[in-house]
Amino acid sequence: MTIFGGRTWLLAGAAFISLATPMAQAQAGAQSADQAFEAIYTAEYDWRQKQSGPSEDGPKDQALALPDVGPKAQAARLARWEQVEKQLAAIKVDQLTPEQRINFAVYKGQIDAMLAEQRYRDYEKPLNADTSFWGDLAGWAREPLRDEAGARRYIAMLRDIPRYYDQQIANMRAGLKRGFTPAQITLQGRDIGVEQVAKAKSVEENPFYAPFKTLPATIPADVQAKLKAEAQAAITQAAVPAHQTLLTFLRQDYIPGARKDLAAYTLPDGKAYYQSKIREFVTLDKSPAQIHQIGLNEMTRIRGQMGEVMRQVDFKGDLPAFLTFLRTDPQFYAKTPQKLLNRAAWIAKTFDGKASQYFGRMPRMRFAIKPVPDDIAPFYTGGRGGPGIYLVNTYDLPSRPFYSQVALTLHESAPGHAMQMPLAAENKALPAFRRDTYLSAYGEGWALYCEALGEDMGMYETPYDRFGMLSYQAWRASRLVVDTGIHAMGWTRKQAQDYLHDNTALSEHEIETEVDRYIAWPGQALSYYMGELAFVDARRKAEKALGAKFNIRAFHDAVLALGAVPLPVIDQRVDQLIADGGKGPYPDEE
Repeated sequence: MTIFGGRTWLLAGAAFISLATPMAQAQAGAQSADQAFEAIYTAEYDWRQKQSGPSEDGPKDQALALPDVGPKAQAARLARWEQVEKQLAAIKVDQLTPEQRINFAVYKGQIDAMLAEQRYRDYEKPLNADTSFWGDLAGWAREPLRDEAGARRYIAMLRDIPRYYDQQIANMRAGLKRGFTPAQITLQGRDIGVEQVAKAKSVEENPFYAPFKTLPATIPADVQAKLKAEAQAAITQAAVPAHQTLLTFLRQDYIPGARKDLAAYTLPDGKAYYQSKIREFVTLDKSPAQIHQIGLNEMTRIRGQMGEVMRQVDFKGDLPAFLTFLRTDPQFYAKTPQKLLNRAAWIAKTFDGKASQYFGRMPRMRFAIKPVPDDIAPFYTGGRGGPGIYLVNTYDLPSRPFYSQVALTLHESAPGHAMQMPLAAENKALPAFRRDTYLSAYGEGWALYCEALGEDMGMYETPYDRFGMLSYQAWRASRLVVDTGIHAMGWTRKQAQDYLHDNTALSEHEIETEVDRYIAWPGQALSYYMGELAFVDARRKAEKALGAKFNIRAFHDAVLALGAVPLPVIDQRVDQLIADGGKGPYPDEE
């Protein structure tokens, strides 16, 4: 769209527009609404990026890599997003073009979620059972430094840690004072990463020094020496003292003073807070009771399929006996971490041989398979994936069964997270706020759908592999029951653990870490299965409407080209796919 003379041209043409046909009037209205909306999200997203933490892809002239999380900055964020909320309310959505209506749905969901977090002061609880602000920095320390400029930004970040941690501690003290903390039971041992920095035997062994051990050869030797000396000074003078202060606070004040209750309902304004988390993570207006019942219904269906597998392998006992067999028989477990990593790699390459039958567009970015770092592995999930990486947890091998590896790999690598997220990032047809951000209901729903898609693709080569997939499906359906049970219905930690024990093949260690994650992160666990149901329902709708014209590659390409969107948008996109006769977004690849 070309506009001559900008806004002046639009005003000069107002008389002409008023005399034009209704269609021309509608087009002009859409143009005006589109422009107004685009101006809002462009300005806000540019501002929002400057609020975030360290990123090699961020502004190169950014003075502080670590965000300002102090009271003035938090008030400014609240005010900015309240202003945007009012601006969006003035947009006539029915006058937006179809593409911008999707953008509006995505963008407004982002603003609503961020506003809710500010209003409930989520920044006063900047950690949960497996993630934390110090853990995020530790992850940054594992990334290689590409050049001198990147190394100097990293050193500047190290020197800024005391300011950043002091602000975080002040926020946590405020949360502690009003009873807004994670449940105490979920914090036990979570300070190990802080201790590793605070009590490192030497600066060379400090985790934050790791990137300087492998500086690129493109940096001259004398410059490398100076950078290493500056990094050592920054670690000694800033990073270590800041971690020592944080460790003392965690052990003397925060963890002992954290609340004993588990439920989100017992937090300040807890019922409304939990409902806001359901809206954020599910993108639907569902009550805890509705979601709980969906989980119970799905568990009944999945247990029926589990029974089919038990009969297929001629197992004579009941489900609890079969689960015990799966948890204890040595044939299902790796003897070494490398064997588990090798298994994950084999599964990933097996998918590569089938990918072209199910997807027309693949991302350019590939992914590595690495073990979960030692400092977080005891509390981490079995695996986690994203752009360029698939992390496999090799801690406590008797908790990492082979029969779960196919479903886990499809979920975390390709065609799950390590494929979906790069596809979104590489889709230049989407505005930046859709390429760069992640929506749990969509992303986790897609990854869980990929586990079930493994049946279509013939990925489950043994009945035990298929049972592993069903166990994973039951695990996510159980989350609908357990998360709402804990946060809205008064369930105990043991009650939640028992439910997972009785309905999935998860190991006892995984059950404990998972339940603690649900306790500490209200609502997030709901996104997976609710998201999967949206993809399953959309595919079923397309198959029924299109019949012989249904093309699985076109369907997958259509929903993946959206990037991460609220669940209702998936259904809208499938309506368009049906209207287009089953043709996907990339006709040249059909």
